[in-house]
Amino acid sequence: MNNRPLILVVEDDAAVRNLITTTLRTHDYRFLTASDGETAVMLASSRRPDVVLLDLGLPDTEGVEVIRRIRSWSNLPILVISARSEDDDKIEALDAGADDYLTKPFSVEEMLARLRVTERRLALMQNQEAESAVFRNGDLSIDYAARRAFLGENELRLTPIEYKLLCLLAGNIGKVLTHTFITQKIWGAGGESELASLRVFMATLRRKLEAADPTVRFIQTHIGIGYRMLRVEQEGV
Repeated sequence: MNNRPLILVVEDDAAVRNLITTTLRTHDYRFLTASDGETAVMLASSRRPDVVLLDLGLPDTEGVEVIRRIRSWSNLPILVISARSEDDDKIEALDAGADDYLTKPFSVEEMLARLRVTERRLALMQNQEAESAVFRNGDLSIDYAARRAFLGENELRLTPIEYKLLCLLAGNIGKVLTHTFITQKIWGAGGESELASLRVFMATLRRKLEAADPTVRFIQTHIGIGYRMLRVEQEGV
């Protein structure tokens, strides 16, 4: 029995769709295909794929709208594959809830690498959910039930906003979260004042996380786009 992830390929260009599905078949992935947004949403809800590979330029609706509709009920990973290479297009897709963005023309090797990263993230999330309600990343741990965070044995003294930011980053570890996505989640708005507050709170959170060892980086800044929590190796492992 093939236990590889089920991939939903949403692409209206037959040549590109065939390239992707041939690559997936060669590497023993299971897959479904859709050539328009309505079919994609229907298959995503009825067949529950593990990953969606999504083109933005669909004949009946924008791919960003497909992302928003799926995100209204599911957190399944969505990898955008699009010819749109402008930063604004990437940011819009990421803000809507996409997990990653690959620009056409693309190499199948890079697409497969992105899928492997997604597989590892899925396995990690499933293991964490099965083990406990405690998030761990290197020496950092978050006890969600108690609403407390620790570095090693020392509790982090976080403000409510800092704690919410930390949980948001931890829940999306390895994923770049845009400024707008974060400010909407934390403050419910994405204006200039919220962006200024975000920079201040992120700076204080980073200082607290790096107080014990400044060489260990938990948060990476993507200038002009947003922030990402990095995976940190456990000492001695």
